[in-house]
Amino acid sequence: MISLSVLALTFGLVFLAELPDKTALAGLVLGTRYRASYVFAGVAAAFLVHVVLAVAAGSVLTLLPQRIVHALTGVLFLGGAAMLLLHKGDGEEETRTPDGQSFWKVAGTGFMLILVAEFGDLTQIMTANLAARYDSPLSVGLGAVLGLWAVAGIGIVGGKALMRRVPLGLITKIAALLMTALGVWSLYEAVAG
Repeated sequence: MISLSVLALTFGLVFLAELPDKTALAGLVLGTRYRASYVFAGVAAAFLVHVVLAVAAGSVLTLLPQRIVHALTGVLFLGGAAMLLLHKGDGEEETRTPDGQSFWKVAGTGFMLILVAEFGDLTQIMTANLAARYDSPLSVGLGAVLGLWAVAGIGIVGGKALMRRVPLGLITKIAALLMTALGVWSLYEAVAG
């Protein structure tokens, strides 16, 4: 049975918590480079896995070693920044319709980035806590998934809109700089934490 009030509460909390998070940036970056539907499929699948784990495992996820999560996230962001800077495209048209970029490659990239970067994240822990508190796992799970998908969609669509107004080279350099900063910060948290 679904409780609309629990679903709405979960959606609102997860949406607001995730909006300023690295996921929106990751969606924006991937959205500038690849077909939006491919990116969204991978990102949406990763979020679905996270929510199922959070709802099923409850607060056990809060016991995972944060240092390992931060270290993996840092390495992924630094690797993503390096890939952005080293990518040699033939021009903007190639990135708008990425020839040679299969659905599985693009969706897999989005899936893996989100799966690792969001593991043990605030919204996953929040979802586990909400599931434990309200004893309505379906309502909490649905609200969390919809909130996360909404943020991902905004980031991906925002990436496409931004690409129409700003040169791709500048977007790529800024995104690589931001991903480098997030990577360094995550590695710092892994070492200092």
